Formats: sequence, structure tokens, C-alpha cells
Amino acid sequence: MKSKYKILLFLFVIFLTLTVLIKINIFSYKQVFKEDKLVPIRQGYNDKFIAFTCNVDWGTENIPKMLDIFEKYNIKITFFVSGRWAKNNPDMLKLIYQKGHEIGNHGYAHKMHSKLDFDGNYKEIKKTHDIVKNILGIDMKYFAPPAGDFSDITLKAADSLGYKTILWNIDTIDWRKDSTREKIIHRVLKKPLNASIVLMHPKEETIKALEEIIKSIKSKDINIGSVSDVLKLD
Repeated sequence: MKSKYKILLFLFVIFLTLTVLIKINIFSYKQVFKEDKLVPIRQGYNDKFIAFTCNVDWGTENIPKMLDIFEKYNIKITFFVSGRWAKNNPDMLKLIYQKGHEIGNHGYAHKMHSKLDFDGNYKEIKKTHDIVKNILGIDMKYFAPPAGDFSDITLKAADSLGYKTILWNIDTIDWRKDSTREKIIHRVLKKPLNASIVLMHPKEETIKALEEIIKSIKSKDINIGSVSDVLKLD
């Protein structure tokens, strides 16, 4: 009888282990694959976090101010950098990374990736990967296509290089000339915040809006972090 119970217990443990592994696998890829088709990630699933992302192809002069604000509130976000920007601003890239922020791939020359064939997409992503790897010694894992422009070919090229393609579900639209501090704050805070991905750029009005956005989010007991933070299992 004891042997029978040991066997049943062993089988039960195996069953629980497989169930957990299957659940993790499903959650890990639920926003990367849909019906066997690659899709971009627009939102995370860790409700305890909201991710801030900053796409960088210009605005270098504003980045130190952003870094100071993030440091003040002990926040680490994801900066998606273009290859040409990283090549021309290696010291600023190093500073961002040294401050503990996550670095992502924003393509090389800010091209519309839906207009590129597989080889064109591959080269834009790979060139940026190599530049950042040479400067920081790291392998990035997230790709944010410029202007959120992509095709199925873009997704396949990114995937072939080991990248998950990241978009957003909250857009500050801070690049527009009519985007004021007040408009940026409203665009962020009017949306559901848990597990969201916010898109911003190194703009003066964004910097003016940051502290109020941060304080409001923190008052709701939501942590502000990186793409990796919102993609972790809650």
C-alpha cells in the first residue's frame, strides 16, 4: 500500500509541475503569438507595474533632465535607441545604461519598416544591435519599430534575431507641436494604467509633465518600470 501511495504522490507532483510549466509558457507567449502568427506586444500582464518607454532618435539635450527625474523617484524605464543615434552619442547611451535603465532596439535610421523587405528589416535591426553591443557589451531583446510601423515581415525579421516586437497602448503623442504638458498628462492618466506600456520621447513638454504623471501613478500603488517589468508574471 505504501508503494502505491508513493507512486500516486509522485504522479501528482509530476502533474502539478507540468501544469505550472504549461501555464508559464502560455503567459510568456500569449502576446507574441496568436493562432501561430507573430504579433507585437502592446501591453504587459503584470498588473503591479506600468512600463515607461522612451524612443530616442533625437532630443539628446533633454535626456539628462529625464534621467534626473527618474533617479529622483528611483524609476528604471526602457529606452529604445536608434542605431544612428547610439553611434553618434555613445557617452549618453552609456550614461543611460549606467543609471540602470533597460536598452531596446529602435532600428538604425528610423525607417518605415512596413516598406522594407525581410533583408531590409533584418539589416536595420541587426546594425543597431551590433552598434549597441559594441558600446555596452549587451544583447538587447526588445525591438520598437519607428512610428509603430511594421509588417508581418518585420515581425519575422525581429524574431529571427531573437527580438520581441514592442508597441504601446498609451501614447503621449508628445512629438506633436501642439502637445503641451497638460495634454500629455491627460493622455496618460485617462487610460487604464495597470500593465500598460507608455510611449514617450525626450521632449521638453514631456519633462514638464513627468513628475505629475509619476506622482499620480504612484498614488495608485502602481510601480513604474521597464518593459521587462510588465512582461513578468504577476
